Amino acid sequence: VQLVESGGGLVQPGGSLRLSCAASGFAFSDFHMSWVRQDPGKSREGVAIIYNDASRTVYQDSMKGQFTISRANAKTMLYLQMNNLSFEDTAVSFCSKIGDKRGQGTQVTVSS
Repeated sequence: VQLVESGGGLVQPGGSLRLSCAASGFAFSDFHMSWVRQDPGKSREGVAIIYNDASRTVYQDSMKGQFTISRANAKTMLYLQMNNLSFEDTAVSFCSKIGDKRGQGTQVTVSS
């Protein structure tokens, strides 16, 4: 299993980022996937889950309407669209094969 995130960076408050995760080494379309994040000094926090066929998505309550998880099974790609970012969204974001492995993460920094 290999998961490689990209798309993080520095953004001003109110800005947007689209994170991507390239998956390989497993039958991507058979597995539910998720995004989680962690800020240094804080516990890991679930962001969103998407079913293997994208038929259902589940979000952390505080992130509903702000983030959108999606996937492209033919490309074995997972995405997270992040809008209206605030300082509190600064964290390392990870994509995860639920119950198995996560990637190395991509840093999201919200700063003015």
